[in-house]
Amino acid sequence: MLYKIEASQKQLTMTTTKIKIMTTQEVAARFHELAQQEKWFEIQDEFFAENVRSIDPEGSPYMGYAEGKAAVRKKGEDFVSRITAFHGASTTSPLVTGNHFAVGRQIDITVEGHGRIQMNEIMLYEVKDGRIISEQFFY
Repeated sequence: MLYKIEASQKQLTMTTTKIKIMTTQEVAARFHELAQQEKWFEIQDEFFAENVRSIDPEGSPYMGYAEGKAAVRKKGEDFVSRITAFHGASTTSPLVTGNHFAVGRQIDITVEGHGRIQMNEIMLYEVKDGRIISEQFFY
């Protein structure tokens, strides 16, 4: 809730504005809508918290760990910049439980330094106050 207090000539007025915080289900539904259009940076812009964490499997040859919205964005941009060919991708509908949701993702790409990669992964997201605070990838 945001509170606005105005004081003028010994009068005190308090205005209350309620801001709707999306539920995990609502975040997951909008995430799915954007994921079906491959709008991954739009998902970051719309939902990632300033302190978001992005976690890939330890020892991953593709990506690692990043913390903070700017660092996570750079991690994604760096990876995308190494993609030399996109052969196809799909993302499942989200499975929501509590403050988490997960999607399955299949991607077929050619990546500089790695060649053609066909990856099946689970992407797990944690939501707090309508914002994604962590993403973790299992592949």
